Amino acid sequence: MCGRYASFREAQDLADAFRVAPQDVDDDVLDLPAAWNVAPTDPVRIVVERESHHDPDAPAPVRSLRLARWGLVPGWAKDPSVGARMINARRETLAQKPAFRGAVATRRCLVPADGYYEWQPPPPGSPARSPKQPFWIHRPDGAPLALAGLYAFWRDPSRPDDDPLRWVVSTTVVTGAAPTGQPEIAAIHDRTPVVVPPERWDAWLDPALQDPTQAVALLDAPNPELLAERVPTLVNRVGTDGPELIRPI
Repeated sequence: MCGRYASFREAQDLADAFRVAPQDVDDDVLDLPAAWNVAPTDPVRIVVERESHHDPDAPAPVRSLRLARWGLVPGWAKDPSVGARMINARRETLAQKPAFRGAVATRRCLVPADGYYEWQPPPPGSPARSPKQPFWIHRPDGAPLALAGLYAFWRDPSRPDDDPLRWVVSTTVVTGAAPTGQPEIAAIHDRTPVVVPPERWDAWLDPALQDPTQAVALLDAPNPELLAERVPTLVNRVGTDGPELIRPI
């Protein structure tokens, strides 16, 4: 699974990496502070392709960097609390689960991350209440990860039509089986976020591709080589933050 990650890169650096024009970076994205301990229900950055904010008559979808709440809230949900249980979507059932099958056809995104965390239980014989050991998993070259994601719009019925907060944009991270070619990653957890390689970004984001089977097939590419490093247990507590969370021990 993916239950915690880091996103501390500057918004403009992300825009450059994901080929987003400066005018298509939302203002609230620019205001989002760096985070080394992103947790479910936090605001996060996503890359999407939709009609332009600035030119609705533009002939082609525009790639933009937007803000979303982590934890998918389907449009049919009664309230947004359901999102806390939908931070991840299993690749194997994307096209079957009611919460995800519509999104995989028409609302796919990339979730930029500098890396993510996974935990290993304490070894047998450890003292009672010993904390789990966190690992910081990232690319050795420091490049950002493009996590496969889905997004949704939920209308808050308690807010009037002219309230800018009436729509909640939410997202989920797609996970798959841990790569067999990287046993050190698989030894930590049997599931990992699915990373979309750059050569498949265009197809994954393309709103014209609405065949769920073809969309899911784009996720068959192997994950890039990743490095797993032991880091302090500070990250175990939601609310702690700072670059010291990813310093190897």
